[in-house]
Formats: sequence, structure tokens, C-alpha cells
Amino acid sequence: MFYQHYPDSNVWGPMHWGHAVSEDMVHWEHLPIALYPDELGYIFSGSAVVDWDNTSGFGDGKNIPIVAIYTYHDNVGASDGAVDFQTQGIAYSLDKGRSWEKYEGNPVIPNPGIRDFRDPKVIWHEASQNWVMILAVKDRIHLYHSPDLINWTFSSEFGEKLGTHGGVWECPDLFELPVKGGEGSKWVMLVSINPGGPNGGSATQYFVGDFDGKVFTMDEGFVQEGAEEAVWMEYGRDNYAGVTWSDIPEEDGRRILLGWMSNWAYALQVPTYVWRSAMTVPRELQLHNTDAGLRLFSIPVKELDALRTSSVRNNKESLSGSLMLSNGGHPLVEVEVSFELQEGEEVEVGISLTNDMGDVYKIGLNQKENTFFSDRTEAGKTDFSDAFASEVHLAPRLSTSNQVSMRLFLDVSSVELFADGGGTVLTDLFFPNSDFQEIRLYCNGGEVKNVTAITISLNSIWQ
Repeated sequence: MFYQHYPDSNVWGPMHWGHAVSEDMVHWEHLPIALYPDELGYIFSGSAVVDWDNTSGFGDGKNIPIVAIYTYHDNVGASDGAVDFQTQGIAYSLDKGRSWEKYEGNPVIPNPGIRDFRDPKVIWHEASQNWVMILAVKDRIHLYHSPDLINWTFSSEFGEKLGTHGGVWECPDLFELPVKGGEGSKWVMLVSINPGGPNGGSATQYFVGDFDGKVFTMDEGFVQEGAEEAVWMEYGRDNYAGVTWSDIPEEDGRRILLGWMSNWAYALQVPTYVWRSAMTVPRELQLHNTDAGLRLFSIPVKELDALRTSSVRNNKESLSGSLMLSNGGHPLVEVEVSFELQEGEEVEVGISLTNDMGDVYKIGLNQKENTFFSDRTEAGKTDFSDAFASEVHLAPRLSTSNQVSMRLFLDVSSVELFADGGGTVLTDLFFPNSDFQEIRLYCNGGEVKNVTAITISLNSIWQ
């Protein structure tokens, strides 16, 4: 994993590529910085590929090259009012990413005179026998192709009148997924946007369609042209700029994404020290047929089960009021909840976290609106930013079934909700004045039936 990193401070500065490796995507080992800024600029976001057939010529006959593709950001040019201060460069490694050599001919894609021109994600397209680059360009996408990762040709543009355009498009991705519950496969394009998210600030929209190696064609009606609508990967405020891994072995077959757990609306102000920001748990992306059409589902990777220690199971025929799940227990917890909604009721069902400082965090389902919610308005520290906790965050439920499932990963200062099998996802930060200790399942305004709640203590990933 390579990530945006400034080693001299916990606020944004000259960007480097940090580097970490993992055998299971759960336990990570930090390695020395991979890429440093140079005379062409800071090292912004991008991607890396394994050049199995040495199309680039960077291989030495013994070692297969890894090639990094990234955005150069010329901060001097930007400060002086230039427009063309972002370009695309490459570097290569012959020792599994432990050391890097920048290409002497950088930049491989100069700037055509566009201010926001960044975040290359590169894949190998087998059918056309070309490398394909998807690039965020202002509020749309440019696609390029190359036989060798060095010489790039513009292919096409996408998105001028599709999706939402409330901010700058960033960190795109393009990949093929089989259709669950259907036949064949489709191509999915992820596009992060800031601002313009459904609950304010940063978020990730996506499009589903076909790709021939040069042109991405969205399925008719997936998003209405000119309607300024979007289909969102998730609705929490704190999963942004996630991209997926290529080269996962065919026998595994998953498409796995990891996101940055924050939001540019307040990322530089959050009350954390020593480090700032974290990554989400890794998620497998699946494409499902639903009543709304083809939609992305997100499922926590199975490797996270290795963190589990003890568990407590509660079964109740009905619930009205609250049920204690944990009191003074471990702050790292996975909670699995399922229940049956009753016709004619308008209940609120959720998980509440409390501490002895009076902080309260709630996340759950509003039956009347068929909407999941996350309420951090009274969850502790909020005064560092007016944008952080001004309102409750809402996520429309994809399913209309009376059977509801919620799977939550609760950390000291974050929650990741995967509802109805990953059809609705919500990731939010919170900053309690002391660790939350009490966890309750509650039902207000009526009752639900056939309730199961499993509370699982988790080991720390990094301690």
C-alpha cells in the first residue's frame, strides 16, 4: 500500500508516498518512504502496477519491475498562478518496491493547460493489450492508453454531463466485476468528489457500463444525463479516495478497496496527535442486481475475522426499549445485529455508545423513512470544526425487506456500518472525551421481532 504522507508534521505538507506491506491486508508493516518530492514537484496520488511482461523495458532480465504512476504537483508554479502545475510521472522498482528509480524522461504526460489534472489509476487491459490510465481532470474523466507505460495517447473523455459536479473529481478507478445474481460482467468507474458528497464534503460516486479499452460507455439510465444526480458508493462522511488493487490472484477473484477515513471539510482540524487520519477496513466490492438496478455492495474482507477474540450472543423474540450489549468492555468491537420490522410500526432501531462523560453516539435505522442514520452531534469533541457535527448523516436504505441486518466495526473513534449484506454502507468518525464503554441495542417507538445481537471483541491491528 502506498499512501499520501508528510513525514515532518501531522498536517498537510509536501507530499511523499508512504509505504506499508501486509500478508493479509489486516496487519501492516511500515516501510521507509517510497517516493520523495523532487524538482518537478510534490508526489501526489496515483497507483502502481506489476509490469509482468516488461513492456516498459525497466526490467533487468532477472527482476520484474513494479511501476508507479503518480501526479507531480509543482507547488511553486501553483503559488505563482500557473495553470499547468500538475503533470504525470513514473518511477520503477526492481526489488518489490523497496527502492525506486524515477524515469529520466518525466513527465510522461505533460499538462495541457488544466488546473486540476491528477490521480492516475493504471490497469492492464487484456483485450486491447494496452495499459489504460484513468485520470481526474477538473470535473470529468480522461482516459489514456499506452503499450509501455511511457508513451501515452489520449483515448476519450467521460462525465461532462453525468453524475454530480459539486466539486473537483479526484482519485478515479476503473475495473470489471461479475454480476452477482446475473450473467456476465460490467465495468465500474469510481470517482471521488470534493466537495459535493451526499452528507457534505468528500464522497465517492460511481458509474456502471462497458469499456472497450478506450471508451467507457455508461449503461443507459444508470444516471440521468444533465440531472446532476449521483449513485454513491457509501453515505458516511469519512470514506474518501478509495482505490482498488489489481493483480489479485484469479483463484481468489476479489476486488478489494481501501479508503482514506476522513473528509477534507475538517481533515486538518480533527483533534488527533502524533498521527492524523487512518484507513478504512479493506472491503470486497461486488456488483449486485437490485430493484434499483446494478449496485455496488461493500463487504468487509474475511481476513478481519483473525482479529476476533471472545463473543457474546443475545437472542430476543422482541425488543422494545434497550438491550445492554457491552458495559466497560473492550473499545474495539464488531457487532452483528439482525431483526424483523413490523408492519405499521415507525420505530428507530440502533446502536448507542455512551461513556461517563455524557457523550452519546447513535447509528441505526429509521423505519418510517427507510433510512439509516449516524448521529455524532453529541458524541464528544465537535467544536474544532463547524462542518463536523452540524447534522445527522443519512443513508437511504437500498433494501425494502422487513428483514434488516447491520454489521458494525467500532473503533475508539470510528464506526463502519455494513447494512443489508453491504448494500448500504456508512463510515463516520467521532471523538469522545473518553473511550465509549457502554454499548446498547435500542428500539424506540414500537418493537421489532426475532432480534439477534452478537458482540465480538477484537484485537488491535497495530498494537
